[in-house]
Amino acid sequence: MTGARTNTLASLRGSIERIEAHADASAPARVALGHAEADVTLQGGLALAAVHEVFAEGRQSAVATGFIAGLAGLASLAGRVTARRPLVWIRQDFAEIESGALSMAGLTELGLDPRCLVTVRAADVDTALRTAADALACDALGAVVLELWGEARQLDLVASRKLTLAAQASGVTGLLLRVAAQPQPSTAETRWIARAAHSPPASVGSAWGAPVFDAQLVRNRHGPVGRWIMEWKCDECLFAKPAAYPQPVAAAPAHRPHQARAQQRRAG
Repeated sequence: MTGARTNTLASLRGSIERIEAHADASAPARVALGHAEADVTLQGGLALAAVHEVFAEGRQSAVATGFIAGLAGLASLAGRVTARRPLVWIRQDFAEIESGALSMAGLTELGLDPRCLVTVRAADVDTALRTAADALACDALGAVVLELWGEARQLDLVASRKLTLAAQASGVTGLLLRVAAQPQPSTAETRWIARAAHSPPASVGSAWGAPVFDAQLVRNRHGPVGRWIMEWKCDECLFAKPAAYPQPVAAAPAHRPHQARAQQRRAG
């Protein structure tokens, strides 16, 4: 009996080792967000050729749009030295009615190239899902954003699985922007809730501070979750931890001879 148990245990250990080796071999490529703590939690960054969800909380749709635009820009540039691959942004008609059209000037301010953006308006959720699945099957793209408004019951586990399989097959990253919706079971690699955070004071001559997000990772299929304040670096197209002192601080002088003279005058 003891020998049989030993053989069974050895067989199970071998099976586990083979499964782990296969998992390591098929580990997805990742692109670093730039925020050190978030990248460590994500085991190197955002997984490519996968689907990720970003939810807007309350009246935070503009914030979530900016956050997912940053993720899309990173995914589109991953693996490219000179230029981004095209980004397809699919919007449900009702989302555009509620939130307004995407601002090309705003995307440019964030560091994205509107010339690489293709926007698609879908009449309803079913059309949007079919369009997203077709777009994710095109390996010439860098990323696909699917923006849906409301609960969208059609986006169930089956539909989510179809999007994930399409992303895995083509290598294209899928990003789901959910507004006025509650998280539901899905096959998404990660799930985020994006909120607004205080921007640092703007530099002299600038009316706007850098975009800063309160980004909460509430689902991570391969690790822990977390919550961070992320500043979007528009020039570098990376997220980063906001500086403790956003404005330049004058260095303290090494010595102050005038103080010594003042003390001597008071002593006299």
